[in-house]
Amino acid sequence: MVRFLVMYQQPTDVDAFEQHYRDVHIPLAKGLPGLRRYAVSRNVRPVRGEAQFYLVAELEWDDMESLRRDFASPDGRATAADVETLAQWSAVQSMIYEPEDV
Repeated sequence: MVRFLVMYQQPTDVDAFEQHYRDVHIPLAKGLPGLRRYAVSRNVRPVRGEAQFYLVAELEWDDMESLRRDFASPDGRATAADVETLAQWSAVQSMIYEPEDV
């Protein structure tokens, strides 16, 4: 399993951010054929440190090859490029990781 975590800071224009995220970005991402799960949280609270995030999205694929294949596709490139539109309202950070059961 591979997870892609995307963290957005407080938007400068919440309404514009939310409208675009809901109406454009989510449908783009949900069109990726290998995507298994797309979850969003708006109730993010830091336990340690001062990082404050407005929204955290967690996307999941079966494996790294599926994620790479999806983002190399035209739909994947469009989804990745759309993050630049969202970045006009909110700073964004992201990471990819492979969870291990311990």
